[in-house]
Amino acid sequence: MKKILTIVLCLALVGSAIFAAGAAETAPAAAKDSNVVKVALIIENTIDDKGWCQAMHDGILAAQKQLPGRIEYSYTEKMKPVDAGSAARQYVAQGYDIIIAHGAQYKNLILEMAEEYPDVSFAFGTSAEIGPKNVFTYMPESEETGYLSGLIAGMTTKKNIIGLVGPVDAGDAARYNRGFVLGVQAVNPKAKVMVAHSGSFSDFVKAGEIAQSQIRAGADVLTGSSQQALGALRAVADYRSQDIWWVGQDIAQINIAEGYKVIAASSYNYASVIVGFVEKLDKGVKGGEVIPMNFNNGGFVFQFNAALKDKYTGAIENKVNEAIASFKAKPGTVNYTSVDYSKL
Repeated sequence: MKKILTIVLCLALVGSAIFAAGAAETAPAAAKDSNVVKVALIIENTIDDKGWCQAMHDGILAAQKQLPGRIEYSYTEKMKPVDAGSAARQYVAQGYDIIIAHGAQYKNLILEMAEEYPDVSFAFGTSAEIGPKNVFTYMPESEETGYLSGLIAGMTTKKNIIGLVGPVDAGDAARYNRGFVLGVQAVNPKAKVMVAHSGSFSDFVKAGEIAQSQIRAGADVLTGSSQQALGALRAVADYRSQDIWWVGQDIAQINIAEGYKVIAASSYNYASVIVGFVEKLDKGVKGGEVIPMNFNNGGFVFQFNAALKDKYTGAIENKVNEAIASFKAKPGTVNYTSVDYSKL
C-alpha cells in the first residue's frame, strides 16, 4: 500500500513539474515599454556598403536621434531572400514591432510573413504598391535626385558623351536613370547618354566593366545607383589624371578613397521613412500605406564635394539649387516616364 501511495505521489509531482514547465514556456514575455518601437532591419549587403544598405542603416540611426528613447534597433546583414525568413521569424519571436526587409527582392517573403503574423508590421521597398494591412512600402521618387545628377553631368561633360550604369530597369533605379536623362537633356540636348544595366544590385565587377566600356567609348562623366555603382566609381577613379568624373547617388561616396572623382551626390534620407513608421504605429496603423520620399518631405539630401569646388561653382551650382528649391516647393514635377531609351 505504501508503495502504491509513493508511486501516485511521484506521478503527481512529475505532473505538476510538467505543467509548471509548460506554463513557463507559454507565459507572455515581460511587458516592454509601450513607448518603445522595436525596429529590425534585414539587408542583402552590409551596413557600410556606401550605398543602398548603408543609407537605410544610417537613416534608422538618424531617426533614433530625432526620437530619443523611442526606437530600439537591430539588423541582420548579408541575407539573401531565400535565407531571410529565419531572421525575420527570430525578430517576430523577440517581439519586434516592425521588420524591414530592405529591397524589392524581399517582396514575396514579406507578404508571406505578413500573412503568417498579422499582428506584426512589416515593410519592404522600394515599391509603390499598397500592401496588406500590416505591410508598409516606401518609394523614393528618385527621378528628382537623378535630375540633379543629370544637370551636373550635362554641364560638366566636354565630350558630350555621358555614361549611366544602372542595376536593373525597375523601381527607384529606373526612376533615377530616367530623371538623369531628363536633367542632361534640360541643359545639354546635344549630349549622348549611354545607358547600360549590370543586372544586379550588388555586382561591383560587372558595373566596373560597363563603366570601363563607356569610358573607352568616350564618356567623361558617369553615374549609377545602388551598391553596384561602387564598381563603376572605382573604374572612374582608375583615370586619376584625366578629366573623367562621377556624380553619385550616395553622399558617402564623397568620403571614400575614390571620392576625389565625385563632383556631387544625393542620398536617401530614410530617417523620414522610419519616423513615418513610428508615427503610423503610434496611431494604430500597422501597414497598408506607401511612404514616399522626395525633397518636399525631407526624404532626400544633396551635397557638393567641397574639394572639387572649381567643378561646380557658378552656373552649375545655381542650376542645381534652383532645381532643389522647385522640388521642395512641389513634388512630382519630373516626368520620368516620358524617357524612351531607344530614342537616345
